[in-house]
Amino acid sequence: MAVKKTAKEGSNLIETFKDFKETKNIDPTTMVSVLEESFRNVLAKIYGSDENIDVIVNPDKGDFEIYRNRVVVPDGEVKDENREISLTEAQKIEPDYEVGEDVTEAVDFNKFGRRAILNLRQTLASKILELEHDSLYQKYKDRVGEVISGEVYQMWKREVLVVDDENNELILPRSEQIPRDQYRKGETIRAVIHQVTNDNNNPKIILSRTSNVFLQRLLEAEVPEIADGLITIRGIARMPGERAKIAVESYDDRIDPVGACVGVKGSRVHGIVRELCNENIDVIRYTQDTELYIKRALSPARVNEIQYDTTQMKAHVFLAPEEVSLAIGKNGLNIKLASLLTGFTIDVFRDNRDSPEDEEDVNLEEFADEIDGWIIDAIKALGYNTAKAVLRAPRERLVNEADLEEEQADEVLSILAREFATTDDTPNNAPSAADLEALKAKFQG
Repeated sequence: MAVKKTAKEGSNLIETFKDFKETKNIDPTTMVSVLEESFRNVLAKIYGSDENIDVIVNPDKGDFEIYRNRVVVPDGEVKDENREISLTEAQKIEPDYEVGEDVTEAVDFNKFGRRAILNLRQTLASKILELEHDSLYQKYKDRVGEVISGEVYQMWKREVLVVDDENNELILPRSEQIPRDQYRKGETIRAVIHQVTNDNNNPKIILSRTSNVFLQRLLEAEVPEIADGLITIRGIARMPGERAKIAVESYDDRIDPVGACVGVKGSRVHGIVRELCNENIDVIRYTQDTELYIKRALSPARVNEIQYDTTQMKAHVFLAPEEVSLAIGKNGLNIKLASLLTGFTIDVFRDNRDSPEDEEDVNLEEFADEIDGWIIDAIKALGYNTAKAVLRAPRERLVNEADLEEEQADEVLSILAREFATTDDTPNNAPSAADLEALKAKFQG
């Protein structure tokens, strides 16, 4: 039996139900549960308890029924009007009621007035909002790192409001926007889900277009070999909107990882470049050879020599004078990205050798008959594999880090310098101490 309501208030309640049913993405079972709980909360405030209240809701039509259950007690012995009803009052409902029987009575919610109805609306709205927040959080909590498309809804100074296909609100902060990004209301943009928080049941979905993960996901979408696991992205370094360096590796010798990522005439990478506001993308081949990896990371500059220290993650790079500007790049961008990609702090030095046709270098193993093997191993552990590399190395480093005595370090430098000290005029003459010191100073300079 549906409870009779005044036309105006009943209509308001029905419209409330219909509004939530049509505009909120909530399944019918949950909707019924929320409506019942909202009624119970209001009735509990009115009666003091809802334990003896039955609420039946039909959200499809907006109908609802409320029943209160009470026990018949003798006249004058009613102690709790919510749970008990006097025999006289019970017999007004049904003449044959007797003491001890249960009375179920329909409750007209509208008799409680406009304030109760307003309270119901507010309670319902609050619970629906909680459900929406929980639904939004559950939808996105496990999707961090996924690329999503959304529509620009509103633009503010510090962030852009984006809505997804279900009109959920997503935030793209200024700090996660590419500097040259420009947005117009209603346009579709792509970004990666960067962070999902739910502080105080207030979920926030933070998007990013500057994250390395965004570039990685775009590559995975454009390069089937990456999606299939044939090519692995081993490192990404970005200055969003300006330039990026990507290290890739293939486990199949038949696949060129760089060529596969770039595509024919750059076909695969062009779409990504446009998406990232013409961000230049350099793709290099990853290698576990530290020296070669640093050289590739500094491309397009051509490196003559590298001295590196894996314990301090520092590298000294020597280049021809005309290559230094290429290695550093505009505003220091190239060397900064190379450092980020390799993890090494890279310092660039001009190679002051007289000409590209300078004497051939000599591997340290060639001096095994003059230098003890443990010394050669200790020096090579510092990243110096050739005679000229050692001659250019700081003497203090040979002493302190290769665990050499000062006399041992000087003797090693003299032996190596002697290899390059003879001249055409005196090929068989041993160089003087002054000549050796001058030669070492030349290399050290």
